[in-house]
Amino acid sequence: MGNRTALLTGAGGFTGRYMDAALRQRGYDVIGLESSGQTPCDLTKAQETVHAVQAAMPDVVVHLAAVSFVGHGNPEDFYRVNVLGTLNLLEGLARLNRPPRRVLIASSANVYGTPPLEVLDETVCPRPVNHYANSKLAMEHMVRTWFDRLPIVITRPFNYTGPGQADHFLIPKIVRHFRQRSPVIELGNLHVSRDFSDIEDVVGAYLALLDSDVRSEIVNLCSGRGIALLEVIQTMNQLAGYEIEVRVNPELVRANEVPRLVGSNAKLGSLVQMPEPRPFSETLRRMYEATAPLALGCTPEDHSCNS
Repeated sequence: MGNRTALLTGAGGFTGRYMDAALRQRGYDVIGLESSGQTPCDLTKAQETVHAVQAAMPDVVVHLAAVSFVGHGNPEDFYRVNVLGTLNLLEGLARLNRPPRRVLIASSANVYGTPPLEVLDETVCPRPVNHYANSKLAMEHMVRTWFDRLPIVITRPFNYTGPGQADHFLIPKIVRHFRQRSPVIELGNLHVSRDFSDIEDVVGAYLALLDSDVRSEIVNLCSGRGIALLEVIQTMNQLAGYEIEVRVNPELVRANEVPRLVGSNAKLGSLVQMPEPRPFSETLRRMYEATAPLALGCTPEDHSCNS
């Protein structure tokens, strides 16, 4: 099991930290690429990326690096990092004398947009409604052209969270207010419903796909259950032992908000064996009781940022 190398982009981000630990537990030597750190690499610079990939000679690749915060202020960054950065990575991998056994590329369920469907599977036609989702769909189309050259799997993670996610994401923001015993919290649209997964379940899915023979596929990563924002508040009220006052701030209500985003995990289940998703109340409890600050995520400006 030794002497295997995993190339992990976005290693310093929220998902990357969990993925790094999981890969090391599997016996991989992990080379983490990020814009700063032990192995610095700016994926938007083609030659720098090619050199980093050639030096790594990876057996497997997990590409998590992205500008992933939907509210990020510079639209150009989404396309420069998410599309061109991924292209540079693939160019580097294609030049290796020994190609990697598996290449996982993280896209996003945001590519689906707001279709009038209760559950979204991989056959639904994507209709992205913001720059982040548009950049991810453009990335997918570009990556598809590499299916005949590299053993690629594209994943579409739905919302997920856990201890360590940065506070500018919704669930960590809510948990932080309860940990601080805040009497009031300001939120946007209270009627949104999301398919929330635990970060540990998402990492488990990545590992299962790495171990499989799956290639040239696009796969949802999700729990298959919809959880309303008000349900999250109610669960946190019970965990914290008090009821927080929720105020709707119109400035936090996005004009193009996706009201319901719930996925089908049937395809993933047909490709690899996965356990039942963790109860989301357990995820919230772990976050609420975490002793480490909820700030391990990276900034939206980081080329290795992922959520």
